[in-house]
Amino acid sequence: MNELINFLIEIGKLKKIKRKGWIIRKVKNPETIADHSFRIAILAWFLGKEKRFDTKKILKMALIHDLCEVYAGDITPYDKILPKDKKQQKKVLKKWPRFSKSEDIERLLEKHKKEWKSLVRLTSKLPSETREEIINLWLDYEECLTKEGHFVRQVDKIENLLQALEYWKKDKKFPIKPWWVEIKETIDDPLLLQFIDTLDKKFHQKKKSK
Repeated sequence: MNELINFLIEIGKLKKIKRKGWIIRKVKNPETIADHSFRIAILAWFLGKEKRFDTKKILKMALIHDLCEVYAGDITPYDKILPKDKKQQKKVLKKWPRFSKSEDIERLLEKHKKEWKSLVRLTSKLPSETREEIINLWLDYEECLTKEGHFVRQVDKIENLLQALEYWKKDKKFPIKPWWVEIKETIDDPLLLQFIDTLDKKFHQKKKSK
């Protein structure tokens, strides 16, 4: 029980760690990593049920997918390309970052290595069966090994889009375009595309009705 308590205390830190993507965009009182994990779990559960996927597996995967960020931190594609100059930062953040194939592979491998090391450290004192389950769920999510892994990884991006749209609704200067670019390039599930279309209509309703 003592090791479980220690684990809960460590992952409890995610309730205080603000998501970096919002911090670099100067969002006031941005969501935490735990906030994000909570809503992706609900969203993945509801939509996964419609797909008749293994919802128990989906819920577990959604809840643990960012546990590694306790030690690894929240890593964004902008981390190594964001200039120090504030005016230049705004320009960069208006676009979805592009990398060469080799740069992208290197960036993703570095991220994976850092997060893997963090997850192994975080789960090291848990019972072996629980530790293996968490690690296998995380690897499934990271590498899209099953239909559930592929699905939750896409839902993660949609929840991120939803949060970005909520910030954009409060402040129309918020650079929303990068999220739409990423969504168009990564989402292929018919149900999720339908959900995105509904999101688009809801948040742009007034603009489209003119």
